[in-house]
Amino acid sequence: MLIGKVVGSVVATRKDEKLEHRKLLLVQVHDQHNKPKEQYVVAIDSVGAGHGDMILYATGSSARQTTVTEGRPCDAVIMAVVDSWDLGGDNVYEKWKS
Repeated sequence: MLIGKVVGSVVATRKDEKLEHRKLLLVQVHDQHNKPKEQYVVAIDSVGAGHGDMILYATGSSARQTTVTEGRPCDAVIMAVVDSWDLGGDNVYEKWKS
């Protein structure tokens, strides 16, 4: 799994029928210290993530192992919304802090 932040959405009115009715979100990749990278991925949302959420996502064949993405042509899926994480005992991210 990888970590990122939802920064936008992707609308495609013409797409493969296996992708119909699937929400596509634009995710900016972050490192373990919560620093954004200049790298982005479009992922199918399987958990109801929204703009600004920190999320966990999977790519490659692992992306097709959720109930929402099984058998679908996708290379990335959002599989969790992050509440918090720490690194070496130090809090890196807390969803509910302002």
